[in-house]
Amino acid sequence: MPEVLTYHDGATALTGHLYRPAGSPRAAVLVLPTIANITPAVAAKAQALADAGYLALVADFYGVPVVSFEASFALGGALRADVDVYRARLFAAFTTLCALPAAAGLPVAAIGYCMGGQAALELARAGADLAAVVSYHGLLTTDRPAAPGAIKARILVCHGDADPLAPREQVLAFWQEMDAAGANWHFHSYANVRHGFTDPEADGRGMAALGYNTSADRQSWAATLSLFDEVFG
Repeated sequence: MPEVLTYHDGATALTGHLYRPAGSPRAAVLVLPTIANITPAVAAKAQALADAGYLALVADFYGVPVVSFEASFALGGALRADVDVYRARLFAAFTTLCALPAAAGLPVAAIGYCMGGQAALELARAGADLAAVVSYHGLLTTDRPAAPGAIKARILVCHGDADPLAPREQVLAFWQEMDAAGANWHFHSYANVRHGFTDPEADGRGMAALGYNTSADRQSWAATLSLFDEVFG
């Protein structure tokens, strides 16, 4: 079971969920959830990280309950409306994880789903001291592209090629941004796979853009663990 952890972004109280491995952690991983905040699928991935030997903290985007999937869109839109406000909220979670006694001296990674994938990439663009970043069906656009040399993290993007929220023109623009920034990046694209492919509940959310895909879920997770093995030893 995770530990509930209260932290703050200025005056906003936020609730994180901390998952500890059985032994000494290999690294610390910030898990940035979907636009609906922590979901069963995100919690399962955080537990899987702990089972693989990582200290994992699931961040809180809003500090208020998300009463429904539909209600999350207004919350997410408001948070992302100002890039400085958005990044401050992300760095609040990042610095909280780094300050934990259990994370002392550990390298840090960030992974994220949907809006959380964009959030993980935003941390990388902002120059956060991250060893690795993974985005799953994440949004690829940004209001502040990475400056040359700003990105420290190894980047892995796992993308559904049939995702209408990140069409090919945005994919190409993202590649160009990463090249201009001098980033070390990998991009895995899964044919005929839609947005939300890691969420087993995606097909029941009533949106044609969403769809779970067992193969893409499995392959993206295997790619993550492989990258982490390479980066963290």
